[in-house]
Amino acid sequence: QLQLKESGGGLVQPGGSLRLSCATSGFTLAHYAIGWFRQAPGKEREAVSCSTHTSDGRTYYGDSVKGRFTISRDDAKNMVYLQMNSLKPEDTGVYYCNVRFNGVDYWGKGTLVTVSS
Repeated sequence: QLQLKESGGGLVQPGGSLRLSCATSGFTLAHYAIGWFRQAPGKEREAVSCSTHTSDGRTYYGDSVKGRFTISRDDAKNMVYLQMNSLKPEDTGVYYCNVRFNGVDYWGKGTLVTVSS
C-alpha cells in the first residue's frame, strides 16, 4: 500500500528555518519524481518543489521559493526532505508530499507550517 507521511512542520519566526520530511512506502522511491505542494488558508494548492527520479536527478522550484528552499531525497531510507530557509509569513500553509504512481496522484495528510512573529 502506497503511503506518504509528512512531518516537521511547526511555528517559526520570519527569517527562520524548518526541515520537512516525507516518509514514503509502497513503491521504489528512486524510480519516481516526487514533489512538495502547499496550501495557504483560503488559497488553492500550489507546487513548491519537485525532484525527478534519481537517475534523472533534476530539481524544480516555484518562483516564490527559489534560493530559499532545497529538496533532497534519500532513496535508501525512502525519505524526501524540504529544507526551508529565510521563511516568510507568506510561506504559511499546509505542506503536502505528492507522487504520481501508475497515473494516480497520491498525497500525504500534510504538515502545518506557520511563519509568524
